[in-house]
Amino acid sequence: MSSKLPPSDSGRTPFARLLRSADEGFFKVESALNLIAAIVILAVMFIGVFQVFGRKLINFPVPGYVDIIEFVMTVFAFISIAYTQRLGGHVRMEIIIKRFRGRALWIVEYLGTLTAFGIVAVLAWFAYGHFLRAWTIGDSTIDIEIPLWPSKLLVPIALAFLLVRLFIQLLGFLRLSADPDAEPIGIPRIETVDEQAQHEIETGLAGEANHGELPERLRTDSANTDR
Repeated sequence: MSSKLPPSDSGRTPFARLLRSADEGFFKVESALNLIAAIVILAVMFIGVFQVFGRKLINFPVPGYVDIIEFVMTVFAFISIAYTQRLGGHVRMEIIIKRFRGRALWIVEYLGTLTAFGIVAVLAWFAYGHFLRAWTIGDSTIDIEIPLWPSKLLVPIALAFLLVRLFIQLLGFLRLSADPDAEPIGIPRIETVDEQAQHEIETGLAGEANHGELPERLRTDSANTDR
């Protein structure tokens, strides 16, 4: 077995390689959870369609439809939360933070992520207590009495995954705070408003062209992917 590092890892420190491995490895877990959430949303959509047509056409609505939606809501509402954090998809207030550059930016990002970590830890603790109460008293839905403790247990589990993601990002921001010129690893890439607008424009142009040529950036990205 060769002991040589891949070209992409040759210039990184051991900590940077470890951080990158943790980031990429955990992202696979987050992607799997996100896929489960997507499948659940698709299933809910089909149940909703059957509920509408079943009630109107054959007078046979889905038994306990509201209870079922209440039960599965936590699946698609929470288990993708870490995946979204990894992509930088959560709502951010950047009216102040966008004024920082270099080390100051990474320190502010670190402090903000540290604050988020503390808040999520508190939420996870109380969510677990909420699950324990549901387990103890046998809490269930009103109509068909589906036990609610599994869905309530899913909330602290999802928040625990989010804590892992936030911890990886804390390490990434701490590394950049020490060395602002280092390669960003383990942190989300937040696009500026101009970048977001440009990507939306290019996507819209690609959709309008349909079978025509893609914008230059999209053609370049596609060519790089093929290689």
